[in-house]
Amino acid sequence: MRIACSALLASLVSVAAAAAPSRTPPQATAAATPAPPSCSTPEYRQFDFWLGEWDVTGTDGKPAGKNRITAVAAGCALEENWTSAKGGRSTSLSVYDASVRRWHQTLVDDSGGLLLLEGEFRGGKMVLIGRRQKSRGTTIIHRITWTPLEADRVHQLWEASGNEGRSWQTVFEGTFAKRK
Repeated sequence: MRIACSALLASLVSVAAAAAPSRTPPQATAAATPAPPSCSTPEYRQFDFWLGEWDVTGTDGKPAGKNRITAVAAGCALEENWTSAKGGRSTSLSVYDASVRRWHQTLVDDSGGLLLLEGEFRGGKMVLIGRRQKSRGTTIIHRITWTPLEADRVHQLWEASGNEGRSWQTVFEGTFAKRK
């Protein structure tokens, strides 16, 4: 009898709940609908030309490595995973910071190296610059430029200066070709 009463009571409660008008305030319903990501403005798409899986060659035409760039954090950032032809690895995270209207990249390699870069997309190129302390107090300025080329290709020029930008040496120059 107790089981039958419990079943009847549960049934009545569910019927009453279904028939009762909704008591959910309108703002609670609106809050349940996810807002569009805050990174949906065009500036967040400026580096999207770099997305994909790439074979990278140096200026000599020889393989330099492989790179995989994916959108992460609901499309708000780019994650890079690089493997050089010699087996070295690095990872970077790039994000547009709307509060300062600048791009930022944090690059970490498998030897513990850290490079913090910032910059902007201008003149059809992404240009990021960062400073890194070298031994004996010398500061090295790094400047990396990515230029989208014809479909499915990107040119990268990584330069360094040990004299506050008066002269630059090429660290790496190569072409990214998207894997098909």
